[in-house]
Amino acid sequence: MDPRWRQVADVLVRYSTAVQPGERVMIAMGGLETYDLTQAVYESCIKAGAYPQVQFLSEALRHALLKHGNADQQGWLPEIEAYGMDWADVYFGLRGGFPLDLFDDIPAPALAANQAAQGAISTLRWRKTRWCLVRLPNAALAQNAAVDLPTLQEMFFAACLMDYESASPKWHRQAQRLGGAERVRIIAGAETDLEFSVAGRQWLVFDGKINLPDGEIYTAPVNDSLNGRIHFDLPAVFGGKLIRDIRLEWRDGDLIQASAATNQDYLRRILKTDAGASRLGEFAFGMNPHLNLYCMDILYDEKIGGTVHLALGRAYPECGGLNQSSIHWDLVKDLRPEGAVYIDGAPVLGEGRLLI
Repeated sequence: MDPRWRQVADVLVRYSTAVQPGERVMIAMGGLETYDLTQAVYESCIKAGAYPQVQFLSEALRHALLKHGNADQQGWLPEIEAYGMDWADVYFGLRGGFPLDLFDDIPAPALAANQAAQGAISTLRWRKTRWCLVRLPNAALAQNAAVDLPTLQEMFFAACLMDYESASPKWHRQAQRLGGAERVRIIAGAETDLEFSVAGRQWLVFDGKINLPDGEIYTAPVNDSLNGRIHFDLPAVFGGKLIRDIRLEWRDGDLIQASAATNQDYLRRILKTDAGASRLGEFAFGMNPHLNLYCMDILYDEKIGGTVHLALGRAYPECGGLNQSSIHWDLVKDLRPEGAVYIDGAPVLGEGRLLI
């Protein structure tokens, strides 16, 4: 085993979730390639005096369900997974990458129904456990990022093993300086000019406690104030399906236009998942200085320094967000090549860096 896996496990168990003696820990091992980290996390939990349980999941098994299952099976809420969220004090989701064409043969209605069920599990995890998700670098993820695996692994370990305990206070100071802000405006090229209120909302920090690697300063928009349009030129992934060139437009909080160059029907089904799915739950700045490759995986891409992301669906109530949905889908806008974010008329992000 690469000794860095045990270092990552130590961050997860000691820092991210602070596992305590006697606590029950669910480790969701997502694919065979996550075994080394699964073993390292298991050992670290045992040493902490906890009671870890390993559950095996995989995208290949999910594909089999969607390919051969009927509508009831495809939309079924996995009962043991749901029970696990009641049982566990702490949850680790260790997930490998997978080919982005894996679900190309699955009809959009089946995939959307299954994604809604997975979203319900995610909501239970979020409400009932202390949790941390990790996307591990593997051959499929390296192919998605168009780099060799060693390059991806080096980025991953650098981003996971950065000194979060030193970075966190700086990020919190920056978030505090954004407190009291009222309006956010994102401008980039001819197709992006989006404005919304954040009045009364809090700006908070993700600093390695629920994702690894991590690094975000985030808040929740006031949805009725949302006006304008945005073009996501980077591909987005939802439920394993790739969607390119998403364009969204809102007027006074209502989504009035949604299009994509690929899988447009699937995009529109996602937006109709429930009443909150077409509204925004989050706006955030990516803050991790070690992430610089776009991997078409949100657990990496939303943390890239110089990017922002908007999440469709469920808001974080700790920010004061009110939007509720079974989905929380982050879409990344890369402002490193061009574009800026203005808050109350002053530039806050420009030339790929936060200006506070």
